[in-house]
Amino acid sequence: MNTEKQVYDVIGIGLGPFNLGMAALLDPVEEISALFLEKEEEFNWHPHMLIEGTTLQVPFFADLVSMADVTSKHSFLNYLQQHNRLYHFYFLEKFHIPRKEYNHYCRWVSERLDSCRFGSEVTQVTTVPVAGETVYQVTAEDQQTGRVYRYFAKHVVMGIGTEPRVPEAFQDALGESVFHTSAYLARKQDCKLGQSVAVIGSGQSAAEVFLDVAKRQEESGGSLEWYTRSPGFFPMEYSKLGLEYFSPDYIDFFYKLPQAQKDQLLNEQDLLYKGISADTIAEIYDHLYERTVGNMDPGIHLQAMTELIEIDQQGESIRLSGYQKMTGEPVEVEADLVILGTGYQPRVPAFFKEMKEAIIWDEQGRLVVNKGYDLATRLQTAGEIFIQNGELHTHGVGTPDLGLGAHRNAVIINQIAGREVYSIDEKHVFQTFGTKKQPVPLS
Repeated sequence: MNTEKQVYDVIGIGLGPFNLGMAALLDPVEEISALFLEKEEEFNWHPHMLIEGTTLQVPFFADLVSMADVTSKHSFLNYLQQHNRLYHFYFLEKFHIPRKEYNHYCRWVSERLDSCRFGSEVTQVTTVPVAGETVYQVTAEDQQTGRVYRYFAKHVVMGIGTEPRVPEAFQDALGESVFHTSAYLARKQDCKLGQSVAVIGSGQSAAEVFLDVAKRQEESGGSLEWYTRSPGFFPMEYSKLGLEYFSPDYIDFFYKLPQAQKDQLLNEQDLLYKGISADTIAEIYDHLYERTVGNMDPGIHLQAMTELIEIDQQGESIRLSGYQKMTGEPVEVEADLVILGTGYQPRVPAFFKEMKEAIIWDEQGRLVVNKGYDLATRLQTAGEIFIQNGELHTHGVGTPDLGLGAHRNAVIINQIAGREVYSIDEKHVFQTFGTKKQPVPLS
């Protein structure tokens, strides 16, 4: 076991876009020593959902750094310039960039940062005394050599992301013929897309997989069914005033609400962050229209308001059963392949096992997250454990949004530095989420 004597100011665990953005924003900050550990050998953002033609659902300004520092050398615009693509992008005239280009951009940034260490899986985080101060000890295993390393840090930033959510009824059936959309491209070439396929879920991932399967079946044949328990296949809210909910202003408003009100409000805001992009819906509709010219039957069926609650595999055939939520009528579905677009859920890190009792959890078993994105704990340390994309229940719908990642990182970095490294401005939107401040009367 190798123990590194240096005590870093911060160690980041996981290198998705949010922690990679923090590493990029910390790059020019000489006073803060940082190390970021990632178990994968290289950066890859949802690699099995990089379907041809898919784009980000946020503008290119939602890169790793620009919303905190537009002058950063790690911006998307600088990436374009370094790859001689500025004119190509200029003539493209689109705000929403291809998803595979965003992934390539992030890989480019990760390769420029000395603080990023891939192929290193964190197995344990605990607290230890070092030079009279209680700090975090981060134990990690090198994925190639198997060697174990110990690192020390004043602060930890957890950015391990989410994991696929699979309903309990379907978990035992997972395998070659039943899998989550997160594995789609890895399974696409070998699975039975030319036979009968059922897609479950009505978010962006489910819609993209549905459309890709439909296009493939147009050439190879087969049937396709799409089910969701939601009221319909609705677009994500994308009006300009609706987008203002993804702002620091709304975070401030939401955070101050009682937790019961937060939970109720989140249940009413699904379409702010769970719907389908209007462009994808339009492309699906256009595809269906083309496939039905001359009253042709494309072998495609869409059905909303339907809960599928049981799965039964009989040989190579799969039977799904459930009910129509409004009428109560039973629904039976037979398919050769089932693809679950059932979303993602917070990942509970095993490496916190030793400190679990010292971390404060709410009544629903969720982390209690303070305004500055640090966890509420009983730990006797001067430093904090910060979290990235695990505070939806405390900070609101903007939590997973790439456009707010740089703002959250700026808030965290300022706390680590003990000064304003990055400016945190106020009043970013035109509307008021609470009540208008009344003028102070003159005495």
